Amino acid sequence: MAGDKVSVRLFATRKKHDLEGEIIEIIERAKSVFVGTVQTSRNFAFLIPSGKVGFDIFIPLDKLNGAKNGQKAIAEIVEWPPNARSPFGQIKEVLGDAGNNDTEMHAILAEFELPHKFPENVDKAAEKIPLEIPEEEIKKRRDFRGVTTFTIDPHDAKDFDDALSLRKLGNGHWEVGVHIADVTHYVTPNTIIEDEAQSRATSVYLVDRVVPMLPERLSNGVCSLRPNEDKLCFSAVFELTEHADLVNEWFGKTIIHSNRRFAYEEAQQVIETGQGDLSAEILTLNDLANQLRDKRFKDGSIAFERVEIKFEIDEKGKPISVYFKEAKESNKLIEEFMLLANKRVAEFVGKKGENKTPKTFVYRIHDKPDPDKLSTFNTFIQRFGYGIQLTTSKAISSSLNNLLSNVKGRKEQNLVETLAIRTMAKAAYSTRNIGHYGLSFEYYSHFTSPIRRYPDMMVHRLLEKYLAGGRSANEQKYEELCKHSSDMETRAANAERASIKYKQVEFMQEHIGQIYPGVISGVTDWGIFVELENKIEGMIPIRELDDDFYIFDEKNYSLVGRHSHKTYQLGDELTVKIWRTNLEKKQLDFQLVSKGN
Repeated sequence: MAGDKVSVRLFATRKKHDLEGEIIEIIERAKSVFVGTVQTSRNFAFLIPSGKVGFDIFIPLDKLNGAKNGQKAIAEIVEWPPNARSPFGQIKEVLGDAGNNDTEMHAILAEFELPHKFPENVDKAAEKIPLEIPEEEIKKRRDFRGVTTFTIDPHDAKDFDDALSLRKLGNGHWEVGVHIADVTHYVTPNTIIEDEAQSRATSVYLVDRVVPMLPERLSNGVCSLRPNEDKLCFSAVFELTEHADLVNEWFGKTIIHSNRRFAYEEAQQVIETGQGDLSAEILTLNDLANQLRDKRFKDGSIAFERVEIKFEIDEKGKPISVYFKEAKESNKLIEEFMLLANKRVAEFVGKKGENKTPKTFVYRIHDKPDPDKLSTFNTFIQRFGYGIQLTTSKAISSSLNNLLSNVKGRKEQNLVETLAIRTMAKAAYSTRNIGHYGLSFEYYSHFTSPIRRYPDMMVHRLLEKYLAGGRSANEQKYEELCKHSSDMETRAANAERASIKYKQVEFMQEHIGQIYPGVISGVTDWGIFVELENKIEGMIPIRELDDDFYIFDEKNYSLVGRHSHKTYQLGDELTVKIWRTNLEKKQLDFQLVSKGN
């Protein structure tokens, strides 16, 4: 199977380049657990795996674990006899009836080998953690309970990782406190809660739910910075001038008391009207954030702002409408102070100074874009009359920013943004710092979301150790944890995408036969991907283009008719009809109605 580790015997070959061989042994299976649909007959059953798997799994009737025909389940391969066409397996867990929302979401999690519930002993251990804060713990900390403090989060959030405080200092400067839930005070090494958090490495955000990294007692209770409650934090406190110049900073353990919980929409209202609770504080922080943001862009930070597709969902999990979520000033206010804290924590530990040897740390790194991808992208956007400069890193980032602001509101916006992101390397965690290209930061880390990301917990522990004068931690151990965290982040992102895709297909089931305008958003040798105005994407299979034989031109992102030379190219406008949906495969197929100019 794809991803298996194998032994290969090479054949003697006359060709210079191509080695040929045969697989003689499977050393390690990439995957032995599969999710799919059960099909039973009188004497035996099969699990038909979801996704692209080239076989079904044979299940003896006594290994069905109560699964019924048509149900979704998780099966484990037990053996694959040499002459058998299918591996033999057993049902590990029955997820429920296909088509049921919970079943389908659990199936998506299982497909990416992500858990959907906590082991009982982990939940029990979490329940024992007290909410009360002992007086001796308060004495060890800097007390911010008298300073105006608040949180701004999505309206449906329950896990409040971060709070901001603001006060004016005697010298006319502003003191901004970035207060982060002190998760590692409660979750300590060599405990079952720690092991579970490390294994999960991240919370998973599906369309209709959060699968938290920490049990609910911690993520929504003990650690969450809820209003009108004393909470333990690890804080980064900054002294800024009114022009947002950094004068001083302090990192350490604190206790806070949040005065108010804002949803982003409420904070946005305050910014737009200048009225409402804590309006003076919010407006001051917004002004400082805007100045920090301007400086960041001047220094070469790239302004990627993707519009997110969201669903309004009824009580049964059925999507009833689609809407778009855009980042407004209230989102950017929070983002800017989180970026500042993440950057300064990384600089504090990582920057080489006098008498200072850098210590092992967890960085969030982002490599420079691949030059070939950039030049292909540049060639493509010239069709729309755009271009980027490829001379230096700074030139690339500032011309990319110009491009991104120029395409705003145009029909090609989403396409150009998507392709721009695809030219970028992927951000990851590592102890080996190469800087963050997209943000144009030499040092960057993740310190601000320890409730939902394990790397932030590692950063808290390392920072605490180094503030106390501790020696450098074991690099190899942390590098392995970084790699695991990066892998789990990718897995979680794939599951989130799959859940969005599922809801898109489910939503469009109600619209079969309807006609929509769209833009070609992807071209492959098996079909054309088309994005509708509601940002839902489907495909016209190449076999449906039956007026010619079409050849895939990879370099120009196009399909070209062999005889007519008719071209379907990325960015072309089309009118399509919703043809068929396949929820099981999360596929949406279109038929071509007409091609625009």
